[in-house]
Amino acid sequence: MLITRHADAVSVLADTRYVPPPVRQDAPSGTLAWLRSQVSRFSTGETHTERRRLVTERLAALDPAALRQAATAETLKRDGDWPDVPAAVLGAALGVTDDKRLTGAVAAAAAGYLSGEAGPEADAAVAELVELLSGAGDPIPGITILLQAHAATTALIANALTHAEPGDDTDDLLHETLRHDPPLKASRRLDRQTGEEITIDLVAANRDPAVFDRPERFDVSRGPTPHLTFGSGVRPCPASAHALALAAGVLAAILRPEDTR
Repeated sequence: MLITRHADAVSVLADTRYVPPPVRQDAPSGTLAWLRSQVSRFSTGETHTERRRLVTERLAALDPAALRQAATAETLKRDGDWPDVPAAVLGAALGVTDDKRLTGAVAAAAAGYLSGEAGPEADAAVAELVELLSGAGDPIPGITILLQAHAATTALIANALTHAEPGDDTDDLLHETLRHDPPLKASRRLDRQTGEEITIDLVAANRDPAVFDRPERFDVSRGPTPHLTFGSGVRPCPASAHALALAAGVLAAILRPEDTR
């Protein structure tokens, strides 16, 4: 079933009957398939609750304002070469000092993180991330945060840059990009009662005329809106503030560097 209306999407996302499609549970340790079986995103019930708690605890130690400042400084330091900045800044905040090794592994592992499309390179990258983040205890929450930052935050920044106009407020630009041009275009759920797979078209739901005025128009003056890009209901993104901070920091350095020096 394909869902395109905002109200229907909200209803599904608020109902525990609908869960993420199952992922492989018997993969060798240290592989991408193994990682997907260990994270909160692809788990359900009490397992999801506990894994989400661990991620939330790790995020609570990361100050979004500090991440924003660091993202601006790092982007300026790299003369605007920004794609690795979100992972590098988060990695540093998580205690990883070898940013080149980290960002290379994050990029390789993130490529198949959502889809499950694995290969030797992705498996090796996951093993490397486990090694890099094991010094602070359980590496899984940190790896989860890093892969989400690379997969979603970098796409958010790239999408925002395609819509940016001179003088745009960075925060307003991001809010409207999240609504109009979300980095993740669809979200899937499985109906536990019927086995039917549900696909939520986030682009369509975020442009539902029943909720958004002139929905096809990209309008930075809208400010925050009830878009569904960060999820809703029982499984909202726990790192929305951190993602926005990283994206805003990068965009500030690219679009308004004169205000950041």
